[in-house]
Parts: sequence; structure tokens; C-alpha cells
Amino acid sequence: MPTSSSPDEPSAPSEVCPICGGVGFLHRDLPLEHPEFGKLVPCVCQQNKMIEAARNRLYELSNLAAFKNMSFSSYSVQGRLGLADEQIRSLQYALSQTQQFAAAPRGWLLLMGSYGCGKTHLAAAVANTCVEFGMTTIFLTVPDLLDWLRYSYDATDATFEQRFEEIRNVPLLVLDDLGAHNATQWAAEKLFQIIDYRYTRKLPTVITTNLDLEDLDDRIRSRLQDPDLVTTVHINAPDYRSPVKERRDPLLYQLQLLSDRSFGNFSLREPEQLAPEVQLNLEKVFRAAQEFAENPRGWLVLTGTYGCGKTHLAAAIGNYRKGMGDAPVFVVVPDLLDHLRATFNPTSGTSYDDLFSRVRSAPILILDDLGTQSATPWAREKLYQIFNERYNAKYPTVITMSTTLEDLDARIRSRMLDTRLCSIIEILAPSYRVGVIKTPARKARS
Repeated sequence: MPTSSSPDEPSAPSEVCPICGGVGFLHRDLPLEHPEFGKLVPCVCQQNKMIEAARNRLYELSNLAAFKNMSFSSYSVQGRLGLADEQIRSLQYALSQTQQFAAAPRGWLLLMGSYGCGKTHLAAAVANTCVEFGMTTIFLTVPDLLDWLRYSYDATDATFEQRFEEIRNVPLLVLDDLGAHNATQWAAEKLFQIIDYRYTRKLPTVITTNLDLEDLDDRIRSRLQDPDLVTTVHINAPDYRSPVKERRDPLLYQLQLLSDRSFGNFSLREPEQLAPEVQLNLEKVFRAAQEFAENPRGWLVLTGTYGCGKTHLAAAIGNYRKGMGDAPVFVVVPDLLDHLRATFNPTSGTSYDDLFSRVRSAPILILDDLGTQSATPWAREKLYQIFNERYNAKYPTVITMSTTLEDLDARIRSRMLDTRLCSIIEILAPSYRVGVIKTPARKARS
């Protein structure tokens, strides 16, 4: 029975636990001779807090912060337009198999398919579901894992061995993008040791890869081909970001798609009767973009909500410079990271070094939608390297973003805050897709 309150005390506020009165512990109603008589036990309210704290700790340990919103319910099958029946059945089968695995994690689950088909989403959904059930889980992209192995080994052997053993023995391990890495012989051996250890002990493991089995390490391939342990799911669906797979230059094709965006057809939205300060702001941003296009120096950062015109102005700058004989690079940041990962595929016609070098040293680089990418350690490091080189060399750069500066990597943010190089302009206009902020009609300006 609760011992923290008496009938004569005033009633507790609604936020105070009605069982323990806010104390958090109870004396159980036991006979005097019971060995546990008089001992305090946690109240149900404390048990719930401990469960929630344990769940939050699991999310931190699992490296799932960037993938926390990926669930089975948010995985779209029917919502992807233009898919053939066979592709839809492939997605439905993959969803069914991953849901079954998450409900009872046993053996291994191998998800195979091209970039953007949904492998990572399903693997993260498995991990998130298992964490919700209280199962200790570690989610790692293989490039991040190998980077960690290299860096931590140079720290202290104790730290490395402790983490290495934790990864090998974790109840559920999810390895995303197997094969998307340049591995030294040492790192490749450590990766094999992890996989072989879990294979021998049949520890639940989820692996995703965009490669064919024949392109993987022979020792790893032989274990992934064990039908008694491994359930293999082939996802036959195109990249949801770009259903029609293009073989064109990924650093030039996006601007080709936006070739109709110019300063001449950019709408200042005067018929919408925006608030005066919003209208003046839009005109100011328009002039700043034009000035940058005519004389590209430093960095221009355009921020604002989706649909406010950032991408149009960024593309207009790119098209203007292209017309002047330059070779601007326009790329959406999440797509850029996908393109970089894709170069690790043995069938890729582009080398990683070539693509990365072109982005870092482009005479004019336009990065659209910074901040919308999955912030894995590998992605953060690659973006930082791009920003750092362009900052030191003072290469002209245009950046659009819908997030705040506080959401960015601190190293990138510090460079963007250097007013000697960078001009940050916020577009106050609302999205043209969802309505406008209106004021009473004004007389047209002469």
C-alpha cells in the first residue's frame, strides 16, 4: 500500500501519481514475517519512466537518430507512381518479409536492390521496431563502420576492443550499404570478422546491398548464400527519387531539368498582394541573386520555406552562368551523397575521386536543399570536406536550405557564418503551393 500520503492530506495535483503521491516508491502490503516486509519498491510511474529512459538510451546506442522516422507505416508501396505490377509485388513482398523479421528476429535478412528502392527504409524500420520492443540494436552504414574502425583503432586499444566486441555481440545488428566502401585490407578483415562471428553464432542480422553477390568478398558471399540462415529479398523497383534511371552526368543533368528557370520568368508574386515587408524582401532577394549571377564571388545562401522560390533563383543563377560560357554544377544535396555512394559500385562508370573532385573544385557550385540529407557520420564528413575546400579557396557557391543553421554540422555552420565570404538571405514569402499572406489591395507602384 502507498505510505506517502494520508486521508487528511490535500488531494495531489493531477500531474502527481495517484498511487504513490509523487514519492516514486511504495511499501508493499506484506505480512510482518515476510522477508521483504518494509522494503521500498518502485511505483508503476517510476517503472514507466525507467522503461522510457531505457528506450531512449537504446535509440542513442543504435545510431538511429537520422532514421527514427522510418517505419513500416511510412513505407510507401502503392504511392509510387508508374510502377509495373511486378515491381509493386516486389515492394509488397519486401515489406512483408521485413515485418515478419521484426516481429521475431531470427537468422539473417539480406535486402538487395538498386539505390533508392527502399532497402535502407525497411532496414531502419526493422531496427526501430526492435528498439521499441526493447531489443538492443546497432544500425550502421558499412562506410561509417569502417571509418569508425580506422579512427578508434588509433585511439586506445581498450576503446577499440570494447566497441568491436559490442558490435559483434549485439542482439541485432543492421549493416546498411554493404559494398559501398573503399576498404583497406585491415578494415575489410575486421568487417569479415564481424560477419563471420555473427554467422557462426547465428545472431540476428540485417544487411542491405546494391551489389550482386558476385561482386562481394568471396568469404562474405559464401555466408550470405546459406539458405538455412539467410532470407534473401530482391527489391525490383526503381529509385523513388528518380523513377526513370538516367545515365547522364549527375552533376549536369539536374540543371538541364531546370533549364526553363530564369530571372525573366521568376515571379515577384505582386498579384498575390503579399504583406509589404514580404514583397520588399522578395525583391531584395531577386536583386541579390541577379548580382551574384553577373559577378559570382563568395557564397550566397538562400533560406526559406519550401516553395518560396529558392530553387528557382538558384537554377536561374546556374542557367545565367551557363549562358555566359561557364560550367556550373547544380546538385540536390541528398542526391549528391547518393551519387558519391554509387561510385563504389564496381559497375559504376564514374570513379569516386573524379566525382568528388569535380564537386569540390567546381568553378560555380550550386547545392540545393542542404540539411535534408540523412546525417550519417559519413555524409557529414563528405559534406564538410566539400565545404572546407570551397571555403579555403573562396570558390563561388550557392546554397539553398529550408532548415535553420543550428541544424547543420557545426563545422559547416561556422564557415557559413563568416560574413567576409558568405551572404545569408532569408526569403520571407510563403510557399506558392499552399496559399499566401494577403493584405488589403494596394495601388500599383509606378
